[in-house]
Amino acid sequence: MAGYRKLGKTSSQRKALLRNQVTALLHNGSIVTTEARAKEVRKIAEGLIAMAVREKDNYETVKVTAKVARKDKDGKRVKEVVNGKKVTVYDEVEKEIKKDKPSRLHARRQMLKVLYPVKEVPAAAAGRKKNTKMVDLPAKLFDEVAPKYANRNGGYTRIVKIGQRKGDGAMEVLLELV
Repeated sequence: MAGYRKLGKTSSQRKALLRNQVTALLHNGSIVTTEARAKEVRKIAEGLIAMAVREKDNYETVKVTAKVARKDKDGKRVKEVVNGKKVTVYDEVEKEIKKDKPSRLHARRQMLKVLYPVKEVPAAAAGRKKNTKMVDLPAKLFDEVAPKYANRNGGYTRIVKIGQRKGDGAMEVLLELV
C-alpha cells in the first residue's frame, strides 16, 4: 500500500496541485475539492500549521536605524538640488523588527518550499497593478493562525461532505480551518 494517494496524476502535476490547494486553503481559510484531494491537502496543511505553532514565539525584537525617503502630502519623494542634481532627501528612523531565531527561520523556509507566492488584488480597483501586494503567508501562519491553535493538539482542519459532483459523481467536500 502506498503512503499517499496518486490522484491520477504524474508526480510533478500532483505536487503542483497539492501546493496550490494548500496555499489556497491557508490564504482563504477554506476550499471545495474532492474527498481524496482534501485528505492529502489536510496532511500537508496540518504539518505546516503544527510547525507554525511550535515556532510562533521563537524570535527576538531588535532596534534598527533605517534611512527612509521623506515624502510630501501626496506621498511622493521630496527632492533637493545638490550640485546641480536632484537628490532624494532621506531621514533616519529607528524601527523595531522581529529577528527570527535559527529554528524559526528554518521553519519559514520549509513553509516557503510548499507554499506558492500569493498576490492580493483589491476588489475596488481590480486588475490594476498599482494596488496589488504580495501576501507573506509564513508571517500570516506565525502571527494569525498559530496563536489561534496554540492550545490545540492537532486537528486544525475539518472536512465536511457536500455531495456528489454533477459531472463525474466524485464526492465533493469543504476543507476548512477549524
